[in-house]
Amino acid sequence: MCIKLKQFFQMILIPLSLMLASCGPKDSVTVLKLGHALETGSSVHKGMMHMAERLDYYSNGQMKIEIYPSSQLGSERELVELLQIGSLAMTKVSSSPLESFVPEMKIFSLPYVFRDQAHYQKVLASEIGKSLLLAPEKVRLRGMGYYDAGSRSFYTVDKAINSPADLKGLKIRVQKSQTSVDMIAAMGGAATPISWGELYTALQQGVVDGAENNPPSLYLSRQYEVCKYYILDEHTAVPDILLMSLHIWEGLSPEQQGWLQQAVDDSIVYQGQLWEQASNEALAAIEASGVEIIRPDKTPFIEVVKPMKAKYKNTPIGELLDAIAAQ
Repeated sequence: MCIKLKQFFQMILIPLSLMLASCGPKDSVTVLKLGHALETGSSVHKGMMHMAERLDYYSNGQMKIEIYPSSQLGSERELVELLQIGSLAMTKVSSSPLESFVPEMKIFSLPYVFRDQAHYQKVLASEIGKSLLLAPEKVRLRGMGYYDAGSRSFYTVDKAINSPADLKGLKIRVQKSQTSVDMIAAMGGAATPISWGELYTALQQGVVDGAENNPPSLYLSRQYEVCKYYILDEHTAVPDILLMSLHIWEGLSPEQQGWLQQAVDDSIVYQGQLWEQASNEALAAIEASGVEIIRPDKTPFIEVVKPMKAKYKNTPIGELLDAIAAQ
């Protein structure tokens, strides 16, 4: 176990018995701890704050959520591992790194799976989306809902990208997802997995030549300060997933589960309302800062990754691709 995680256990964690402790039958309060890696200005963090407010309302103060943003409690992977052993109640994780726990999640890291935003939202709300959300239960994680994270696009320090050929030889930061690594390789780049918290410095020092993410993430992280170009190729639509420790979920009463799920559902609606505005405002602010916004022809990007996706033919992922295309 890494030193950071040991320190986390020693200095921060409250034992599960205390996390779910009550002060007596009438004064019982269940406190759920939620850790995530995003900045407090993100629409997802604001959605979680709304969730905490709604849970307090639905439970009449009997349940509360304490939120620890900005990787205070560890990296995304560390937080997921803490959920698995029941030492943390909830977290938000991008579906890409989740694929190392749940292989089905790699569907979201494959490029150009969804025709447009309407198709993406339709799939998430379908039986396909629901089954993917419940797939983590086999690794002691319960998917509670999807938060909108828009589409991911490339941004680079000093080279404009107008086609996949321009990515040749460039070191591009990706999440810790083998599928993301394969996608960059298919486009001619060199994928470099780096944690989100270390990316600004990596871009600044030339460890990587670029990265890929949605407009609010690029803006709130201030990584646009060291990048000259933002290329809106929109290669993937990778949702954020709100996860809960299955151990802690199963320890709640049916009534408590109902309160919590309703609060989660309310927060998803609220975050979705914030997302489009946040994305548009972030893009405008990035452009105003001097970053050149490039809107390339997506056709060459779509074509170059077709062989990568074809490798999944006659596999469960290939069947999932076909089912999504039929939606």
